[in-house]
Amino acid sequence: MHLAQRLEKIPPYLFAEINRKRDKLVAQGVDIINMAVGDPDKPTPAHILQVMHEAIDDATNHNYPPYEGMQEFRAAAAKWMEFRFGVTGLNPDTEVVASIGSKEAIHNTFLAFVEAGDYTLIPDPGYPVYRTSTIFANGEPFTMPLKLENQFLPDLSAIPEEIARKAKLLWINYPNNPTGGVATMEFFTELVDFCKQYNVLLCHDHAYSEMAYDGYKPPSVLQVPGAKDIAIEFHSLSKSYNMTGWRIGFVAGNALGIQGLRQVKTNVDSGVFKAIQKAAIAAYSTTEAELQAVMSVYQNRRDIIVKGLQSLGWPIQPPKATLYVWVPVPPGYSSAEFVNLLLDKCGIMVAPGNGYGAAGEGFFRIALTIPEERMQEAIGRMKDAGICYA
Repeated sequence: MHLAQRLEKIPPYLFAEINRKRDKLVAQGVDIINMAVGDPDKPTPAHILQVMHEAIDDATNHNYPPYEGMQEFRAAAAKWMEFRFGVTGLNPDTEVVASIGSKEAIHNTFLAFVEAGDYTLIPDPGYPVYRTSTIFANGEPFTMPLKLENQFLPDLSAIPEEIARKAKLLWINYPNNPTGGVATMEFFTELVDFCKQYNVLLCHDHAYSEMAYDGYKPPSVLQVPGAKDIAIEFHSLSKSYNMTGWRIGFVAGNALGIQGLRQVKTNVDSGVFKAIQKAAIAAYSTTEAELQAVMSVYQNRRDIIVKGLQSLGWPIQPPKATLYVWVPVPPGYSSAEFVNLLLDKCGIMVAPGNGYGAAGEGFFRIALTIPEERMQEAIGRMKDAGICYA
């Protein structure tokens, strides 16, 4: 018995390794302040839970759901896209499909469009699934470095002509995990034009669309005129509504992109439990005031971390969006060395930047998913240990 050779090309999933190391230290009695994984620590809002309770009691929700998602849910997703972004005319039957969160839909999109020898254009640093799913589909990943000096936007002019012509998918993610970078409508327009020129499906992972601060509202790539000709966008309720464990989202946009994804999904999963879809519909009715109350919690945490690190010499500015702060390691350290230093000296767990790609070397990522007092304690531990930027 042998494992498939493709698994030799895929390292252990970053967060699985982090969790194993954490569990080992906890078993040894170490008080770990875990800021490595972006799993919201607040409960799902009460109005969503109420609808879920009612839907569970309804026996008509206990059978198989439609593979593509309930029509009611897909219509609600299309309506939310119009309300939130002004994206009109999405056909719930052909241009929207329900997903089990974003991760499975992202992976299945590679299976729908990528064949042996095809290239995918993926950000570096970026969500590790973009690379591993390329490998599962027997494709070749071509990385687009996200650099601080370019506001963590890829340089499309650096993509070789021969690579662009062989590419099937181009992936972006703004607001960006892990860098916290944001994109403008001008950049989205540039992306749409590039993908139309080379007939590449533009895939926008918009998991952090609502995780924004200081009045900033992240745009949708589908707001670009003509974007639906070449783009699909992935939305998840996980982060915005504290629903990571519920596994519910949707993908919207180009009809062929949705058709391909739907065809794969009908063969590999049986859809999302109807009760969860009904709860998700309730989530999309969350008021702006309720949503901002949640965002204010993360904004306060962001400010604690940024001000605390600044007091220790770090040259950083507060990110406009996401659940993360992307931080340079002090001079003389690699990402892994500094992460291990924080763990050994302070009992603080963060994610090494190179876990998201080679271009992430020299950084680490802090997740804003623990209470404020634990963040303040983390800064205090660093100060007491004499850890500073320079």
